[in-house]
Amino acid sequence: MFKIRNKSCLVGNGEDFPEKKARNLVLKSLESAVDAVDPERLLHSKVVLEGSCFKAGSHSFNLAKFKHIYVVGGGKAGAAMVHSLEEVLGEYLSAGIVNVPYGTKCKTLVTELNEANHPIPDQAGVNGTRRMLRLAKKAERDDLIICLISGGGSSLMPLPIRSVSLRNKQVLVDALLKSGASIGEVNVVRKHLSSFKGGWLAKAAFPASILNIVLSDVIGDPLSAIASGPTVADPSTFGDAIAVLQKYKLWDEAPPSIRKVFSDGLTGLIEETPKPGDPKFSKVRTVVIGNNQIALLAALQSFKADRLNTFLVKKPLEGEASMAGEKLAALARRISRSEKPVCRPAAVVAGGETVVRVFGRGRGGRNQELALAAALAMGGVGDCVLASLSTDGIDGPTDAAGAVVDDRTLNKASRLGLNGEAFLVDNDSYGFHERLGDLIKTGATGTNVNDITVMVLL
Repeated sequence: MFKIRNKSCLVGNGEDFPEKKARNLVLKSLESAVDAVDPERLLHSKVVLEGSCFKAGSHSFNLAKFKHIYVVGGGKAGAAMVHSLEEVLGEYLSAGIVNVPYGTKCKTLVTELNEANHPIPDQAGVNGTRRMLRLAKKAERDDLIICLISGGGSSLMPLPIRSVSLRNKQVLVDALLKSGASIGEVNVVRKHLSSFKGGWLAKAAFPASILNIVLSDVIGDPLSAIASGPTVADPSTFGDAIAVLQKYKLWDEAPPSIRKVFSDGLTGLIEETPKPGDPKFSKVRTVVIGNNQIALLAALQSFKADRLNTFLVKKPLEGEASMAGEKLAALARRISRSEKPVCRPAAVVAGGETVVRVFGRGRGGRNQELALAAALAMGGVGDCVLASLSTDGIDGPTDAAGAVVDDRTLNKASRLGLNGEAFLVDNDSYGFHERLGDLIKTGATGTNVNDITVMVLL
């Protein structure tokens, strides 16, 4: 069972019994949500071996007809997915390599776990991805490639096209991540700088069969966006990639080699990523084993078990994290004033992936910034607690997974001489929550299905 490491301290930060109770309820719901998207449990629920018949979701494969079965892929859930897959297929697997974050600890039988960096790609990731591509090219018509994909795969599986250096790609990706670009927009750019993502892996593997096993970290589960779709047709274009850079005023600052690639792609001098309808995708099958919705429903169920009136925010949290925090605080004020759309004792659950535009010099992540913005806008709402969590346990470049705030957070900060607005302007949500002892600490969870924000009003 997944547990928040500092849960007792976070609950203890409540100033009275109702506040402590509300803090316990929100943290308990987050634990239930993350536990529900455990990759090993999800994979075992979707994948089964009966004799030589391998069933994955609605797809079936007679393993007796395949000469080799290879495993490739990458993502934050990669190790857990490999472990479960090897438990199911065992001796049927021939070889494999999957890129995972540094520090991943997991014993495997056949598949090599190659540690690499996230979110900025590094040479270790390039080396592992290059080996995956060689394995795919080696595969023949009577071979099966199982591709394990989860959040973080875009960064963990880098293979820049030959005219672009890894350093130039690192600089551009870092600038995009700080610009406020959505993950979908970032991945459009990544795909057009890659020899692996955007469908190129599938094209290299043809005519071998491919089975994608996917843990989705993108709302709506668009396959071309998850880990930048290495085995999925790419509907985006070089023109789209240029438009993203222009939108965030990064085109003129982009390294010349990248501008040349995109300009040559726009005029047809460089081949576009493989598109829908390409026959090279005819032997690709996909099963999505989990997503943000599963986590949200688990959080709701936790609140229902504790007899709270529940409300699921249907629209995904997106856009700037601070704006999302303000909107949730406004919802709390509405509930407090009119008991609509739900009456007290109430629990609100929302999910998605916001962005942070970095202007300041502080530290933080989108969940920490959302929580700080919510605290600043939560005035007048009594007995209200909000917690926001990155399901991978890593919120931005910090050691925190998110943060907890309540309707008394600003008063507590004031007593310590802290100005919440100043911390928000400096993008230093980590520094703010750290001083209050309200950072959520989980360590890497081994899963990733976007973010979850929960709120309780007693």
